[in-house]
Amino acid sequence: MLRVLVVEDDPVLADLIADGLREHDMVVDVVHDGAAAVARAAALAPDVVVLDRDLPVLHGDDVTRALIRAGSPSRILMLTAAASLDSRVEGLHLGADDYLPKPFAFAELIARVTALGRRAPARIATVLHHGDLTVDVGRHEVRRAGRPITLTRKEFGVLTELLRADGEVVSAERLLDRVWDEHADPFTTAVRTTLKTLRQKLGDPDPIATVVGRGYRLR
Repeated sequence: MLRVLVVEDDPVLADLIADGLREHDMVVDVVHDGAAAVARAAALAPDVVVLDRDLPVLHGDDVTRALIRAGSPSRILMLTAAASLDSRVEGLHLGADDYLPKPFAFAELIARVTALGRRAPARIATVLHHGDLTVDVGRHEVRRAGRPITLTRKEFGVLTELLRADGEVVSAERLLDRVWDEHADPFTTAVRTTLKTLRQKLGDPDPIATVVGRGYRLR
């Protein structure tokens, strides 16, 4: 599941971009200034950073330099109202991976973010195994004892996080952070509801154990 950090000082535009990306099943976090962007990128290591160039506190150029200097794995899509060729070239020379002038067609933004996401370095193994469960992260395929299982994006994300934890307990808060995003209500029943449907699809014996007061783990 693609994780995107949107950095845009216009709250209305930032929310529009974030909502549109979420509609395409991406996990999206939003900040409104350059300093917050550097801190959040370091904490989350998003696959793609959609970065407005003209930012308060820390300019988008300086954000790009900071991410490059820190060895961030994130791909950077720079947005700016300046449409001149010199501005685009300058942004790319700084280390941005792509450049999109404002105003832009939202379909093009989605296409560019998706393309950059495919180029983001893999964080860990793309094929995960646990007992008779096999999850191919890259292909978004799940099998149990050879039987294909169709999961929603959220169900797939929860199962992937549990497999990556390799038997350790994963809290509901961590699942909200990794599979949903900061837009999610921390008091929601989304995790519990998703786990219920996930268990039903995986069938018996139930491979997921509930650890009361702590979270969930694979048996």
